[in-house]
This record gives sequence, C-alpha cells and structure tokens, in this order.
Amino acid sequence: MTAPLQRCGWRGMAGDPLYERYHDTEWGVPEYDSRALWEKLVLDGFQAGLAWITILRKRDAFRAAFDGFDPEKVAAYGDADRARLMADAGIVRSNAKIDAAIGGARIYLAMRDRGEDFSDFCWGFVGGQPIQNAWDGIGQVPAQTPLAVEMSKALKARGFKFVGPVIVYAWMQATGLVNDHLTGCFRHEDVKEKAR
Repeated sequence: MTAPLQRCGWRGMAGDPLYERYHDTEWGVPEYDSRALWEKLVLDGFQAGLAWITILRKRDAFRAAFDGFDPEKVAAYGDADRARLMADAGIVRSNAKIDAAIGGARIYLAMRDRGEDFSDFCWGFVGGQPIQNAWDGIGQVPAQTPLAVEMSKALKARGFKFVGPVIVYAWMQATGLVNDHLTGCFRHEDVKEKAR
C-alpha cells in the first residue's frame, strides 16, 4: 500500500477531488501568460468574502459567462451584458465585482496599448523569479506581505478594483509569483523547478 501524498493542509481540501486536483496541478505553478494572469486576478476578486472552493466550483461557469475572459470582449460589455451576468446563477452575482471585471479588462487593454505587458508588470515585482518560501506549517503562511501591499497599491493606482493586499497575495500564491507550498508538500520542490 502506497503512502498518501503529503499536501498543504488547506481546510476542506482532503477528499475533495476538484480541490485536490487544483492544488496538485495548478496552484503555485508560475504563470507567465498575461491573459491567464488577468483571469486569475479577476477570479480572486470575485472570491472576496468567499471561500476559494466556491469560485473553483464555478470557474467553468465564469469562463462561459465572461467569454473565456477575453479582455477585448469583456471590455466591450455594456448594460445588457451586466444584466445578463447579474441574472447568471452560475457565477457570483455582484454588481461591484462584475463592474470591476469589466473595468479591469479596459485597464488591461489600456496597459497593452501603452506597450505595458501585464505579465512583465506583474513579474517585475518579484524580479522575474518566484519568491521561494519555506513554510513548515500552514499557520506560518501569511495572509499578506509588504510586497503584496506594494503590488496592491500599484494595481489600484492603475484603476483595478478588488485588489486589496490579501486578495493580491492569494493571487500571487495561485499564479506562482510566490511558492507557498509547505516544505513537506509533495508539490513544493516540483513547483520550485518550474520557475524560468
């Protein structure tokens, strides 16, 4: 009999196939694609006040509702799209969060049109390389860091919404800007090796 995999001790993950698969294959893997980074930032914004598993379970519905998070399409949304999204029971229905997603798409495109690549902007905060943390226990992992505060301020200065330091740090963890897999987790070293 093989020993069970040692994972980060997230509350509610053990035995949940969707949550375990997300942890085992996606969370913490360095993401360099600008559009994917923006999508994950939007989803982390929708998470505000909720558990991540809620968003994870609705992620396919979010992708369908938001045209695959194509910034060009989302930026063009008007009142009819807002009404459609508010009527969509498959997603989190919040006027403020929906408006933040639409506004964020417009900001993303404005940055691109100025020659500012969103991925380069994000990765610039960590010098282009993931921060490699070495937490032994889940209680050591911070909810935010000074760098997350700095990044939050920079995003807010550009006009992004729902990008407070706690949301930004969760997004940094998810997109691999920081490696916060616990040292005893089977993913810690694997994720570390995925850095460019």
